[in-house]
Amino acid sequence: MNIKIISAGNQETFNFATPIGVGLINSAINLTRLCLFDRPDYIIFIGTAGSYGDKQIFDIIQTQSASNIEQCFLNKKCYSPIDNIISFAKDVSRETIINSSNYITTDEETAKKYLKLNIQAENMEFYSVMSVAKEFEIPTIGIFVITNFCHKEAHKEYINNIKKAKELLIVYLIEKNIIKELNA
Repeated sequence: MNIKIISAGNQETFNFATPIGVGLINSAINLTRLCLFDRPDYIIFIGTAGSYGDKQIFDIIQTQSASNIEQCFLNKKCYSPIDNIISFAKDVSRETIINSSNYITTDEETAKKYLKLNIQAENMEFYSVMSVAKEFEIPTIGIFVITNFCHKEAHKEYINNIKKAKELLIVYLIEKNIIKELNA
């Protein structure tokens, strides 16, 4: 079985994962290219996420559900004709949903609105990863470590926690037999 571990890149690189780019567009383009020329049987996307409030720093989330809900939707100032939730899970109600946008949430009141929709955290790429995987009919999961809360100090918190978060993610992947210690 051809299992492909991917990550966004930039500060979220791992020697055992293929970087696909940061944000919704670059990740979709590069993952599509990968699927066309070296189609995996299964995709594991790893990275970090910002918590909307319920998940704690360094919590690890494994999910098959992503959303693309922009902040204007929360304020009833826009709509979308596309499906804005994608899931490979049999029971989405038991899933942790990760929201994706090209923008990082820095407002606690906005974060609370996502929680009311049962969306727990955000990662910039996961919705595009799930979209490409759905199109190619490739089962996919995301494994994320929480690096920050979504508030005005989100970026500072991310920078302070990224190194330890990556270390914890590697330990988790080894414990779950997703990677071998030598690959980390």
